Amino acid sequence: MMKKLSNLIVVLCLGLALLPQAVLSKDSVPVSSAAAVSNTSSDAAAEEKARNYFTDTEVIDQNGKKQRFYSDVLKGRVVLISFIFTNCEFACPMQAQKLKQARAAMVPSIKDDVWYVTLSVDPERDTPEAMKKFAERQGVDESRWIFLTGKKENMEFLVKRLGQYTPDIESHTTLMLAGNTITKHWTRVMPMLTPPDIANKMRDLVEETPG
Repeated sequence: MMKKLSNLIVVLCLGLALLPQAVLSKDSVPVSSAAAVSNTSSDAAAEEKARNYFTDTEVIDQNGKKQRFYSDVLKGRVVLISFIFTNCEFACPMQAQKLKQARAAMVPSIKDDVWYVTLSVDPERDTPEAMKKFAERQGVDESRWIFLTGKKENMEFLVKRLGQYTPDIESHTTLMLAGNTITKHWTRVMPMLTPPDIANKMRDLVEETPG
């Protein structure tokens, strides 16, 4: 599993790198305009590459709202992605509490810049209502925490794409992924990290964002 996820991160980092700027003729537009056009073109190409990788697979959040995975959930955000099933008695609630503590440990200036995204690994039982009840039981801040479920084939596709699929939901890991979708930087968040460690890792990702 660790080797598989390590390979995933390499793919994410390389696959989502910005494309080289287009070479424009100086005779066609002024230099400043050419740079602006080139940057816009590169940004659009990079966004399309990210959308193609993560896909706009349809998911449903804990409030029953349909979402596109990349365009509505990930795009333009710093995210911490975790994986749960709502019938989990110990590991998943403990993970949620750790992430709550990590949010509490974040400095106020970046707290609202980090989005938590939790995907179900058991979508046949994890209805939006079940995900909502899980969120409420854990007392999480739902203004910055999105719980996602959906069709079995959709969720399995996304969990596989993120390197976390296992046919036995009881054996899924509590390893997480953190990423800045603006800078295209992705990293693993190991289960043994403390809440302050997670907070610091997310702060580093937020501070990468230009401007």
